[in-house]
Amino acid sequence: MKYPMKLRAPLKDYLWGGTRLRDEYGKETQLTKVAESWELACHKDGMSVIANGAAAGRTLADWLAAEGQDALGRNAEKFPYFPLLIKLIDAHDDLSVQVHPADDYALPVEGEYGKTELWYIVDAAPGAELIYGFAHEISKEEFQHHIEDDTLLDVVRHVSVQKGDVFFIPAGTLHAIGKGILICEIQQNSNTTYRVYDYGRLGADGKPRALNVEKALDVTCLAPSREQEQPVPMADIFAGAKGRLLASCDYFTVYHVNAAGVCTLEAGADSFHCLTVLDGALTLQTYSDKVCMLKGESVFLPAGLGRYKLHGNGELILSKI
Repeated sequence: MKYPMKLRAPLKDYLWGGTRLRDEYGKETQLTKVAESWELACHKDGMSVIANGAAAGRTLADWLAAEGQDALGRNAEKFPYFPLLIKLIDAHDDLSVQVHPADDYALPVEGEYGKTELWYIVDAAPGAELIYGFAHEISKEEFQHHIEDDTLLDVVRHVSVQKGDVFFIPAGTLHAIGKGILICEIQQNSNTTYRVYDYGRLGADGKPRALNVEKALDVTCLAPSREQEQPVPMADIFAGAKGRLLASCDYFTVYHVNAAGVCTLEAGADSFHCLTVLDGALTLQTYSDKVCMLKGESVFLPAGLGRYKLHGNGELILSKI
Protein backbone atom coordinates (compact mmCIF):
# COMPACT_ATOMS: atom_id res chain seq x y z
CA MET A 1 0.00 0.00 0.00
CA LYS A 2 1.31 3.42 -0.96
CA TYR A 3 1.09 6.25 1.54
CA PRO A 4 3.25 9.18 2.78
CA MET A 5 6.05 7.64 4.85
CA LYS A 6 7.76 9.59 7.59
CA LEU A 7 11.37 8.43 7.83
CA ARG A 8 13.65 7.84 10.79
CA ALA A 9 17.20 8.74 9.77
CA PRO A 10 20.44 6.92 10.59
CA LEU A 11 22.84 9.35 12.29
CA LYS A 12 26.62 9.69 11.97
CA ASP A 13 28.93 11.05 14.69
CA TYR A 14 31.97 12.00 12.63
CA LEU A 15 34.59 14.00 14.54
CA TRP A 16 33.80 17.33 12.81
CA GLY A 17 30.08 17.25 13.69
CA GLY A 18 28.16 19.48 16.09
CA THR A 19 24.96 19.34 18.12
CA ARG A 20 22.49 21.37 16.03
CA LEU A 21 20.83 18.36 14.41
CA ARG A 22 20.08 17.00 17.87
CA ASP A 23 19.26 20.24 19.66
CA GLU A 24 17.53 22.25 16.91
CA TYR A 25 16.33 19.66 14.41
CA GLY A 26 14.87 17.09 16.78
CA LYS A 27 17.15 14.12 16.14
CA GLU A 28 16.71 11.75 19.08
CA THR A 29 20.02 10.17 19.97
CA GLN A 30 22.48 9.42 22.73
CA LEU A 31 25.36 10.52 20.51
CA THR A 32 27.48 13.39 21.82
CA LYS A 33 27.59 14.96 18.35
CA VAL A 34 25.63 14.42 15.14
CA ALA A 35 27.58 15.24 12.01
CA GLU A 36 25.09 13.83 9.49
CA SER A 37 21.47 12.77 9.44
CA TRP A 38 20.75 10.53 6.44
CA GLU A 39 17.23 11.72 5.69
CA LEU A 40 16.61 9.43 2.72
CA ALA A 41 18.91 6.42 2.67
CA CYS A 42 18.86 2.95 1.15
CA HIS A 43 22.58 2.21 1.45
CA LYS A 44 24.53 -0.54 3.18
CA ASP A 45 26.11 2.12 5.43
CA GLY A 46 22.74 3.51 6.56
CA MET A 47 19.06 2.72 6.08
CA SER A 48 16.01 4.92 6.55
CA VAL A 49 13.34 3.27 8.68
CA ILE A 50 9.65 3.92 8.07
CA ALA A 51 8.15 5.50 11.21
CA ASN A 52 4.40 5.47 10.50
CA GLY A 53 1.59 3.47 8.95
CA ALA A 54 1.33 -0.16 7.93
CA ALA A 55 5.06 -0.49 7.14
CA ALA A 56 6.30 1.13 10.37
CA GLY A 57 9.54 -0.45 11.60
CA ARG A 58 10.64 -1.72 8.18
CA THR A 59 13.49 -0.17 6.29
CA LEU A 60 12.49 1.81 3.24
CA ALA A 61 14.74 -0.46 1.16
CA ASP A 62 12.86 -3.54 2.36
CA TRP A 63 9.48 -1.96 1.59
CA LEU A 64 10.61 -0.89 -1.88
CA ALA A 65 11.94 -4.37 -2.66
CA ALA A 66 8.48 -5.76 -1.93
CA GLU A 67 6.54 -2.94 -3.59
CA GLY A 68 8.50 -2.90 -6.85
CA GLN A 69 9.77 -0.36 -9.36
CA ASP A 70 6.44 1.47 -9.66
CA ALA A 71 7.03 3.05 -6.26
CA LEU A 72 10.13 4.83 -7.61
CA GLY A 73 8.59 5.94 -10.90
CA ARG A 74 9.46 5.87 -14.59
CA ASN A 75 12.40 8.26 -14.26
CA ALA A 76 14.19 5.85 -11.93
CA GLU A 77 13.96 2.87 -14.30
CA LYS A 78 17.41 3.70 -15.69
CA PHE A 79 18.99 3.09 -12.27
CA PRO A 80 19.62 -0.51 -11.12
CA TYR A 81 19.71 0.77 -7.53
CA PHE A 82 17.88 3.25 -5.30
CA PRO A 83 19.09 6.54 -6.84
CA LEU A 84 19.31 9.15 -4.06
CA LEU A 85 20.91 9.78 -0.70
CA ILE A 86 19.77 12.95 1.12
CA LYS A 87 21.54 14.30 4.19
CA LEU A 88 21.47 17.12 6.68
CA ILE A 89 25.09 17.99 7.54
CA ASP A 90 26.23 20.02 10.55
CA ALA A 91 29.85 21.10 10.12
CA HIS A 92 30.93 22.32 13.57
CA ASP A 93 34.51 22.01 12.29
CA ASP A 94 36.05 21.87 8.81
CA LEU A 95 35.49 18.72 6.77
CA SER A 96 38.44 17.18 4.98
CA VAL A 97 39.28 18.33 1.46
CA GLN A 98 37.95 15.51 -0.70
CA VAL A 99 36.70 14.37 -4.07
CA HIS A 100 34.21 11.78 -5.33
CA PRO A 101 34.67 9.62 -8.43
CA ALA A 102 32.26 9.39 -11.34
CA ASP A 103 30.38 6.21 -12.21
CA ASP A 104 32.91 4.97 -14.78
CA TYR A 105 35.68 4.92 -12.15
CA ALA A 106 33.70 4.07 -9.02
CA LEU A 107 31.92 1.00 -10.39
CA PRO A 108 34.99 -1.09 -11.29
CA VAL A 109 37.17 0.23 -8.45
CA GLU A 110 34.73 0.59 -5.54
CA GLY A 111 31.82 -1.63 -6.57
CA GLU A 112 29.28 1.18 -6.28
CA TYR A 113 28.27 4.20 -8.29
CA GLY A 114 30.00 7.58 -8.14
CA LYS A 115 28.76 10.73 -6.50
CA THR A 116 27.48 13.94 -8.00
CA GLU A 117 25.82 16.12 -5.37
CA LEU A 118 24.02 19.36 -4.62
CA TRP A 119 24.46 21.57 -1.56
CA TYR A 120 21.79 23.92 -0.26
CA ILE A 121 23.16 26.15 2.50
CA VAL A 122 20.55 25.95 5.27
CA ASP A 123 22.54 28.22 7.59
CA ALA A 124 26.03 29.66 7.86
CA ALA A 125 27.94 31.46 10.59
CA PRO A 126 29.37 34.92 9.75
CA GLY A 127 32.55 34.49 7.74
CA ALA A 128 31.88 30.83 6.93
CA GLU A 129 33.38 29.52 3.73
CA LEU A 130 33.81 26.32 1.77
CA ILE A 131 36.28 24.97 -0.75
CA TYR A 132 34.99 24.59 -4.30
CA GLY A 133 37.51 23.40 -6.88
CA PHE A 134 40.76 25.16 -7.76
CA ALA A 135 41.54 28.85 -8.01
CA HIS A 136 43.28 28.22 -11.35
CA GLU A 137 44.09 25.25 -13.54
CA ILE A 138 46.98 23.09 -12.37
CA SER A 139 48.66 19.94 -13.61
CA LYS A 140 48.38 16.53 -11.99
CA GLU A 141 52.01 16.82 -10.93
CA GLU A 142 51.36 20.21 -9.31
CA PHE A 143 48.31 18.81 -7.53
CA GLN A 144 50.41 15.99 -6.08
CA HIS A 145 53.19 18.38 -5.11
CA HIS A 146 50.81 20.66 -3.21
CA ILE A 147 49.39 17.68 -1.32
CA GLU A 148 52.85 16.40 -0.38
CA ASP A 149 54.14 19.90 0.45
CA ASP A 150 51.12 20.72 2.64
CA THR A 151 50.25 23.74 0.48
CA LEU A 152 47.02 22.49 -1.09
CA LEU A 153 44.95 25.21 0.58
CA ASP A 154 46.98 27.81 -1.34
CA VAL A 155 45.62 26.70 -4.72
CA VAL A 156 41.99 25.84 -3.97
CA ARG A 157 39.07 28.22 -4.38
CA HIS A 158 37.70 29.55 -1.07
CA VAL A 159 34.09 30.74 -1.30
CA SER A 160 32.22 32.73 1.37
CA VAL A 161 28.69 31.45 1.87
CA GLN A 162 25.39 32.49 3.39
CA LYS A 163 21.97 30.96 3.90
CA GLY A 164 20.26 30.14 0.61
CA ASP A 165 23.41 29.66 -1.49
CA VAL A 166 23.46 26.62 -3.79
CA PHE A 167 26.40 24.61 -5.10
CA PHE A 168 26.30 21.87 -7.71
CA ILE A 169 29.23 19.49 -7.16
CA PRO A 170 29.82 17.20 -10.15
CA ALA A 171 31.85 14.06 -9.52
CA GLY A 172 35.55 14.94 -9.80
CA THR A 173 35.20 18.35 -8.12
CA LEU A 174 37.58 18.95 -5.22
CA HIS A 175 35.56 20.35 -2.29
CA ALA A 176 35.18 20.77 1.45
CA ILE A 177 32.47 22.10 3.75
CA GLY A 178 33.84 24.67 6.18
CA LYS A 179 33.05 25.02 9.85
CA GLY A 180 29.89 26.83 10.86
CA ILE A 181 27.85 25.62 7.88
CA LEU A 182 24.63 23.59 7.93
CA ILE A 183 23.81 21.94 4.61
CA CYS A 184 21.09 19.89 2.98
CA GLU A 185 22.88 17.60 0.54
CA ILE A 186 21.17 15.73 -2.29
CA GLN A 187 23.46 13.20 -3.95
CA GLN A 188 23.78 9.97 -5.83
CA ASN A 189 23.36 6.95 -3.60
CA SER A 190 27.06 6.42 -2.92
CA ASN A 191 29.36 6.66 0.08
CA THR A 192 32.69 6.67 -1.78
CA THR A 193 34.92 9.57 -0.74
CA TYR A 194 38.62 10.14 -1.46
CA ARG A 195 40.16 12.25 1.28
CA VAL A 196 43.05 14.44 0.13
CA TYR A 197 43.83 16.77 3.05
CA ASP A 198 42.66 16.62 6.68
CA TYR A 199 44.40 19.43 8.58
CA GLY A 200 46.63 16.92 10.39
CA ARG A 201 43.75 15.68 12.56
CA LEU A 202 43.71 12.41 14.46
CA GLY A 203 40.85 9.95 14.36
CA ALA A 204 39.17 8.24 17.32
CA ASP A 205 42.04 5.74 17.40
CA GLY A 206 44.57 8.53 17.94
CA LYS A 207 46.09 8.07 14.50
CA PRO A 208 45.96 10.37 11.45
CA ARG A 209 42.93 9.63 9.33
CA ALA A 210 43.70 7.78 6.10
CA LEU A 211 44.15 9.73 2.88
CA ASN A 212 43.32 8.45 -0.60
CA VAL A 213 45.78 10.47 -2.64
CA GLU A 214 46.44 8.05 -5.51
CA LYS A 215 42.75 7.57 -6.27
CA ALA A 216 42.12 11.29 -5.92
CA LEU A 217 44.85 11.98 -8.48
CA ASP A 218 43.03 9.64 -10.86
CA VAL A 219 39.63 11.33 -10.67
CA THR A 220 40.02 15.02 -9.76
CA CYS A 221 39.17 17.69 -12.32
CA LEU A 222 42.14 20.08 -12.28
CA ALA A 223 40.45 23.03 -13.98
CA PRO A 224 38.57 25.66 -11.94
CA SER A 225 34.99 24.66 -11.18
CA ARG A 226 32.19 26.63 -12.74
CA GLU A 227 30.41 29.23 -10.66
CA GLN A 228 27.92 27.91 -8.15
CA GLU A 229 24.35 27.58 -9.31
CA GLN A 230 22.37 30.81 -9.41
CA PRO A 231 18.81 29.62 -8.81
CA VAL A 232 15.89 31.41 -10.38
CA PRO A 233 13.99 33.71 -8.01
CA MET A 234 11.10 32.35 -5.99
CA ALA A 235 7.95 32.02 -8.10
CA ASP A 236 4.50 30.54 -7.66
CA ILE A 237 5.46 27.34 -9.45
CA PHE A 238 3.37 25.16 -7.13
CA ALA A 239 -0.31 25.70 -6.45
CA GLY A 240 -0.25 27.93 -3.38
CA ALA A 241 3.48 27.80 -2.65
CA LYS A 242 6.51 29.70 -3.89
CA GLY A 243 9.43 27.62 -5.06
CA ARG A 244 12.63 27.76 -7.04
CA LEU A 245 14.44 25.11 -8.99
CA LEU A 246 17.85 24.52 -7.40
CA ALA A 247 19.17 22.01 -9.92
CA SER A 248 18.10 19.44 -12.46
CA CYS A 249 20.50 16.83 -13.82
CA ASP A 250 20.57 13.18 -14.86
CA TYR A 251 20.55 12.11 -11.22
CA PHE A 252 18.05 14.39 -9.46
CA THR A 253 15.77 17.42 -9.63
CA VAL A 254 15.59 19.60 -6.52
CA TYR A 255 13.33 22.49 -5.49
CA HIS A 256 13.40 24.85 -2.54
CA VAL A 257 9.82 25.52 -1.45
CA ASN A 258 8.25 28.08 0.89
CA ALA A 259 4.76 26.90 1.82
CA ALA A 260 2.25 29.23 3.45
CA GLY A 261 -1.37 28.35 4.03
CA VAL A 262 -2.42 25.54 1.70
CA CYS A 263 -0.60 24.33 -1.40
CA THR A 264 -1.11 21.38 -3.73
CA LEU A 265 1.56 19.14 -5.25
CA GLU A 266 1.51 15.79 -7.03
CA ALA A 267 3.68 12.68 -6.87
CA GLY A 268 2.96 11.34 -10.35
CA ALA A 269 3.98 8.15 -12.07
CA ASP A 270 7.25 9.74 -13.21
CA SER A 271 8.95 9.95 -9.79
CA PHE A 272 8.69 9.64 -6.05
CA HIS A 273 8.97 12.81 -3.94
CA CYS A 274 11.06 13.32 -0.81
CA LEU A 275 10.21 16.32 1.37
CA THR A 276 12.79 17.52 3.92
CA VAL A 277 11.54 20.22 6.28
CA LEU A 278 14.14 22.90 7.04
CA ASP A 279 11.91 25.16 9.14
CA GLY A 280 8.33 25.51 10.34
CA ALA A 281 5.54 22.96 10.74
CA LEU A 282 3.37 21.44 8.03
CA THR A 283 0.62 18.87 7.69
CA LEU A 284 0.71 16.68 4.60
CA GLN A 285 -2.67 15.33 3.55
CA THR A 286 -3.72 12.89 0.82
CA TYR A 287 -7.24 11.60 0.16
CA SER A 288 -6.80 9.01 2.93
CA ASP A 289 -3.78 9.94 5.08
CA LYS A 290 -2.48 12.81 7.17
CA VAL A 291 1.13 13.26 8.31
CA CYS A 292 2.50 16.04 10.53
CA MET A 293 5.97 17.28 9.55
CA LEU A 294 8.25 19.33 11.77
CA LYS A 295 11.63 20.98 11.26
CA GLY A 296 14.24 18.29 10.64
CA GLU A 297 11.82 15.61 9.43
CA SER A 298 11.57 13.95 6.02
CA VAL A 299 8.72 12.18 4.26
CA PHE A 300 8.90 9.79 1.29
CA LEU A 301 5.97 9.84 -1.12
CA PRO A 302 5.93 6.88 -3.54
CA ALA A 303 5.50 7.57 -7.23
CA GLY A 304 1.88 7.39 -8.32
CA LEU A 305 0.55 8.49 -4.95
CA GLY A 306 -1.12 11.41 -6.69
CA ARG A 307 -2.08 14.83 -5.40
CA TYR A 308 -1.34 15.91 -1.87
CA LYS A 309 -1.77 19.11 0.07
CA LEU A 310 0.55 20.87 2.48
CA HIS A 311 -1.12 22.91 5.24
CA GLY A 312 0.79 25.35 7.41
CA ASN A 313 3.93 27.42 7.10
CA GLY A 314 7.31 25.97 6.38
CA GLU A 315 10.48 25.86 4.32
CA LEU A 316 11.39 22.57 2.68
CA ILE A 317 13.46 20.82 0.05
CA LEU A 318 11.59 18.74 -2.52
CA SER A 319 13.74 16.10 -4.23
CA LYS A 320 12.77 13.80 -7.08
CA ILE A 321 14.23 12.01 -10.09
